[in-house]
Amino acid sequence: MKMDTFFEEYDVIVVGAGHAGCEAAHAAATMGSKVLVLTMNMQTIAQMSCNPAMGGIAKGQIIREIDALGGMSGIVTDRTSIQFRMLNRSKGPAMWSPRAQSDRWRFAEEWRLVLERNPNVHFVQVSGTGILVKNDKVVGVQTGFGENFYAKSVVLTSGTFLNGLIHLGEKQFGGGRMGEKSATGITESLLKFGFESGRMKTGTPPRVDGRSLDYSAFERQDGDEDAGSFSYLPQKGMPRQLPCWVAYTSDEVHETLKKGFDRSPMFNGAIQSVGPRYCPSIEDKINRFADKDRHQLFVEPEGLETVEVYVNGFSTSLPMEVQYEALRKIKGFENARFFRPGYAIEYDYFPPTQLSHTLETKLVEGLYFAGQINGTTGYEEAACQGLMAGINAHRKVHGLPPVILTRDQAYIGVLIDDLITKGTEEPYRMFTSRAEFRLLLRQDNADLRLTDLGYEIGLASEERKIIKDKKSRDVESAQKALDAVSVHPKDVESLFVSRGTPPLKQQVKLPTLVSRPQLELQDFAIIDEIASIIDNVDDDVIEQLNIHYKYSGYLDKEKEQADKMKRLEELRIPDGFNYMELQSISMEAREKLQKIKPVTLRQASSISGISPSDIQVLLVHFGR
Repeated sequence: MKMDTFFEEYDVIVVGAGHAGCEAAHAAATMGSKVLVLTMNMQTIAQMSCNPAMGGIAKGQIIREIDALGGMSGIVTDRTSIQFRMLNRSKGPAMWSPRAQSDRWRFAEEWRLVLERNPNVHFVQVSGTGILVKNDKVVGVQTGFGENFYAKSVVLTSGTFLNGLIHLGEKQFGGGRMGEKSATGITESLLKFGFESGRMKTGTPPRVDGRSLDYSAFERQDGDEDAGSFSYLPQKGMPRQLPCWVAYTSDEVHETLKKGFDRSPMFNGAIQSVGPRYCPSIEDKINRFADKDRHQLFVEPEGLETVEVYVNGFSTSLPMEVQYEALRKIKGFENARFFRPGYAIEYDYFPPTQLSHTLETKLVEGLYFAGQINGTTGYEEAACQGLMAGINAHRKVHGLPPVILTRDQAYIGVLIDDLITKGTEEPYRMFTSRAEFRLLLRQDNADLRLTDLGYEIGLASEERKIIKDKKSRDVESAQKALDAVSVHPKDVESLFVSRGTPPLKQQVKLPTLVSRPQLELQDFAIIDEIASIIDNVDDDVIEQLNIHYKYSGYLDKEKEQADKMKRLEELRIPDGFNYMELQSISMEAREKLQKIKPVTLRQASSISGISPSDIQVLLVHFGR
């Protein structure tokens, strides 16, 4: 009797339990699917393989969006944070980005508990070795134990494990993470079905014993005094915040590192794949930015109780003895002790142009890819893909229409659209500059943008919906009341003098005054009528009102541009259309369109190499 006859069929199998896999499993199971998680190691679920932090520029917006839809990354981060900061407060609100330092152990533990508490999530500790397909449709997963598990859909979230190869100086050994074996068989299985694959690289810095460091040589970096949180749901505050620290390399450090360049896999040809451009190794920084006499390093605690410290900015694959010698020449690290050296890792990925916007593969129905398998880098980018893949796998299994976020709706929509229409030849990382509607896609309004959708599809809870609806009502009613308020010159004379803004010569409506850069809505609480309005609403409502009054003109322009883009989105391209028959556009454009198969003209316009004149030809061809 075959072993697989003992096992029940699942709605969704999630292969891998990193950030993408956890969100996929949680989403599908919460909405009602029976989910099986296959993981190589139950002890490394939601492991923070690199830096112990969530959020940051644009990434913080993604975590807020995951939370607004009903995902768990924000809540897990809040429950396990040891520091919280809102970055870029000196810039406009489109750039404000939350970031939290996490307790690495507690983060992984909390995610595992979240999944274990969901009765629809089952686990098996085993390596997936192949995808089972029948009539171009996925039917299950083959595993290293020799048994098969069957499901109506499969979400593949393999991280850096597919044929992972670790580099440390001139040493090479298989592994998906230090101390963990790589995953074999999946790539070969997919290639048989016609998929294209490639190789990418990432790296990580040394971990050191915090007791061996001289913190008096570093710059202290504390969290926000009034610490915020990621989730829009009420959360308990942190037990205490820990500081991070800033250190600097020097010419002496650089010269020491250069001594090992001839044995660096980055430079001796051992590594030929592409790494993340915006998170380079320390040897790559020294090589590319030879004019810099120092580079900034962030010395970050790994948790509340552990002495392990992460040296952010010192990612390297140089020989261990070179790392050690150079590290000890950094001020404050003179007596540093290694817990673990830095290393680089190469792994297989699959160009994401082989996917639809649901993250379902075009070649195999019911098979979804999410995370680093799609060529992305970062926990946040992986988590949001896992969320959307889990949502769409569940909905496909239950005969429901897919959920696809647009570029003016969410950073998640920008990320997926970029991957599907442009592809990526280097690890893709989200930046605010990638979003053309970033003033609409702020971290503060993700709930207003996405919670209704999350609730409608059965992922966001009723509690979330109630909190969001109250916020919407409070913003609307407070704005209506404030719009009607007129301010007399004598009421604000001293305020305007203290803020260095021109005095009033006549009575003026409040919104005009709040738009001045030197003033905030709260400043006008000196007027009783205004105080009575804003004292009765929460701080997040006041934040919404401030942004509205200061940026309404810019917001209106972005909305107008988004509406224009939506008109192209509504122009759908017939299924199976043969672009090779369009002789009036270039062969390059035809080949790209035929390969990617955009669903709408807006998607076609996003493809790299497709010109406005090509879109005009398509408009004419389709009679528009």
